[in-house]
Amino acid sequence: MPQSQKYQAQKAQVKFRNVSYAAILLSIVAIALSSYSIVHQGRTVYLNKTVYLNRTVYLNSSSNATLTPFNISGSLITPLYYLQDSPPILANGSFGKRLTNLNVQLNSSELGIINGVPDSYFEKAGMMYLNRSLVNTVVAGTKSVPAFILNGKPSVIYFGSITCIFCGENRWAMALALSRFGSFSTLFKGYSSLGDSDVPTLYWAPAHYNQSAVDLGSFYSSNYINFIAIEDTDPITGGFNLQPMQVISAEINSSGNLAYQDAFKYILQINNFQGTPYTIWGTNQLGGADAIDFGNAPPTNANLSLTYMTHAQVLSSLGNPSSQFALTEYAAADVYIAMLCPSINNSAPVCSLPAIQGIEKQNGY
Repeated sequence: MPQSQKYQAQKAQVKFRNVSYAAILLSIVAIALSSYSIVHQGRTVYLNKTVYLNRTVYLNSSSNATLTPFNISGSLITPLYYLQDSPPILANGSFGKRLTNLNVQLNSSELGIINGVPDSYFEKAGMMYLNRSLVNTVVAGTKSVPAFILNGKPSVIYFGSITCIFCGENRWAMALALSRFGSFSTLFKGYSSLGDSDVPTLYWAPAHYNQSAVDLGSFYSSNYINFIAIEDTDPITGGFNLQPMQVISAEINSSGNLAYQDAFKYILQINNFQGTPYTIWGTNQLGGADAIDFGNAPPTNANLSLTYMTHAQVLSSLGNPSSQFALTEYAAADVYIAMLCPSINNSAPVCSLPAIQGIEKQNGY
């Protein structure tokens, strides 16, 4: 199917997967869950509101005083650098069915773009966000939650899927935001699924791209925060899919790692999961991607330009952010940064940027 027809067909439908309330009760004792939905192409639902591809939406924050905070001690998972059953793919492939460089580590220059870009890029994009001069969508509304404290530090919790196009786009902004509080010793090249526009993206760790699994962990370190990454996987040659929540929970429990077990329990306890990506930044939870950014203009049925970019082109754009695509990624990172800074008392240097302080104030973080 031509790319334009494929995207039009994908955009015309929103796929939902209901998770059984009874099944969750059997696997997660004492955590009450309502039905959940997987949000897919063409629109994203944030806290029961719809955000379309060509406008910025600000949602009201809400609090939930009944949430039980987690304050635990334990180790994070350091994943493998290489998966025997999902080795790097080096062969070139055409757009729409490519897997070129899948599970390949970023080289030092590429990693430097993520870890070492100057704060001035964040400041410029943040000011564009504040004066609404971006053409792509950036979402700011969050739910207020208690911080998930691990070893005395607040946490960023991520729950996504390698087959999800919005997760694919969103990881670029996440990586940029996390780089302001620590650094990645390595990242990996990946894609959203071939049936979901094979958007070039970053993986936190090598992905089990041939099977349904749950990949845990990253190669990230920080003096300020923890990063707890949970990535659902499915064969990447198919389309978007997410395993049932009780299956994901069972796989996480089988890891024996308290931090990841409790982090996923916390997601279920918050009880507002509607789709991937799902993130918690300190005391702010956002149910969806915080940007809809697939090129230098809002995408049309015939053009999802990020699909036709290589990893090298995306990284080059981020290394010299003059395009609307790159500036939107930095603005999306700014929103994540502003969500997180209050949880560390604005102690990281990036929290002092005027743009970050402006976003904190404007959105009530």
